[in-house]
Amino acid sequence: MPTGAELFVDALEQLGLTDIFTLVGDHLNEALLEAARRDFRIIDFRHESGVTHAADVWARLHRRPALAMVTGGPGHTNALTGIATANLAASPLVVVSGSRATTAAQRQAFQDLDQLASVRPLVKWAAEVPAASQIPFYLGRAWAEATAGRMGAVHLTIPVDVFRAQAPGPAVVPMFTPAPPRPDPRDIDRALALLEAAERPVVIAGSGIWWAHAEDELRQFIERTSLPLYTITMARGLVPDDHPLVMGYPDPAMCRTVIEAFREADLFVILGKRLDFRLALGGARLFPAGAKFIQVDIHPQELGMNRPLEVGICADVKATLRALLAGLGSSAWPPTGWLDRLRGVRQQWRDFLAGLAQDRGSPIHPVAFFAELKQALPPGILYSWDGANFPHWGRASLPALIPGGWVRLGPLGTIGAGFPNALALQLANPGKPVALVTGDGSLGFYLIEMDTAVRLGLPLVIIVGNDGCWGLERDLQLAEAGRTVACDLRPTRYDLVMKGFGGDGETIETLEQVRPAVERAFASGKPYVLNVLIRGIPSPFVEWQIAGKK
Repeated sequence: MPTGAELFVDALEQLGLTDIFTLVGDHLNEALLEAARRDFRIIDFRHESGVTHAADVWARLHRRPALAMVTGGPGHTNALTGIATANLAASPLVVVSGSRATTAAQRQAFQDLDQLASVRPLVKWAAEVPAASQIPFYLGRAWAEATAGRMGAVHLTIPVDVFRAQAPGPAVVPMFTPAPPRPDPRDIDRALALLEAAERPVVIAGSGIWWAHAEDELRQFIERTSLPLYTITMARGLVPDDHPLVMGYPDPAMCRTVIEAFREADLFVILGKRLDFRLALGGARLFPAGAKFIQVDIHPQELGMNRPLEVGICADVKATLRALLAGLGSSAWPPTGWLDRLRGVRQQWRDFLAGLAQDRGSPIHPVAFFAELKQALPPGILYSWDGANFPHWGRASLPALIPGGWVRLGPLGTIGAGFPNALALQLANPGKPVALVTGDGSLGFYLIEMDTAVRLGLPLVIIVGNDGCWGLERDLQLAEAGRTVACDLRPTRYDLVMKGFGGDGETIETLEQVRPAVERAFASGKPYVLNVLIRGIPSPFVEWQIAGKK
């Protein structure tokens, strides 16, 4: 008879979960050894939180569940931050934690704790597998829970004796994929009537477009209607920023002039995006009181949560866009003066950044650095953006041009996760250029994953803005109290740290050094750190936060 580990791997094969993100531990040995015998891809990290962050982004990039496996006890607790991050980002992450044997429960066994109690508040669903014969059922249920409705993280605890025990086979995984919900035709008619009557409409597209594979429908929709499009989260780059109808970020923390544009709009079409903190909770700080709203979301609880709606469509956004396109018939709407107005507002922001980029002083102004960087980057560059002032300036300065090439932290704002995210981005895109843009504070969280980058041969380029402090908190504290507490860091040579792990790197002190350093980094074929000595300047993100407290 097969063991639980063999049934586990059988079930993973049926589900297509043949890439395993992990950090080895003795609770997992039977399952990992069996997976390796079957030529599964075992991707091992140096910290369990890095494991779950990378698996989360693997799921996002592939638009399907991904698997993370960690050992029990502290391995499980270390993984919780990545699990919470994935769940809030609606990423279908399946996390399996090993544990002490079932016969040792409640007996002061080594590394024994109530793993379900710790993880249940953070996931859509969690369970402990009671017997080897039940492993296929529980994996199938985990997959179903992770992918149903708004997707999210799920958890299974599998005790070590369940992996070792024998049970009848073969593994049979219960699987059923329901058709995505379709929109009510009456809602489609109402939405089209509102759009036709609107004088200053705006479309905001979020991650729902990505998960629904609706990028083609989105492009067709805006081109048929000549509607201006703002993209955010995983929708960045689905219709590239250089498209004439794309206006960039709808986030006022990334583009100050978007406030001016939105306050003139009379209709907002929100596609697969929550009206969350990024959009000022739908409130008057960003949106005019009299504006009308159409919102499309697969999760009914999101509709009207923070803003009354004229039309709320609980349906798959791809099916909804197809219905809207069908309702338009063969007609195409001509461009209006409203488009010119929004392009003018967008240009105001670009002119503001271009003015800042003229600063040739020392240390380097972040915007001046990103202006030089933009000229030196290889074509097809993919970005992992971390938190910190420095990356926020970069997100405001550089265009999103490639679907799946603009990876962010998610609603939890888990700074530091940009590094394991970047490793997953490079793993998913072998041979393509990948850049992690991070701050010196953020980089410190997962510095040990430099070992992972070198060991796995992942030639990503880490661009770290180094001003020797927690810059974002420094600026918030100075604005609020006129002094700082616990904000200072050392001006560490992060390029030398990477060299110590077997990668390469260099320090950039002047703008003239940027282009040759960037070219060397991407030509090196190694993990490479560009340690950029920057001036600490409050980013638009910080200025938006400070203004909100006044």
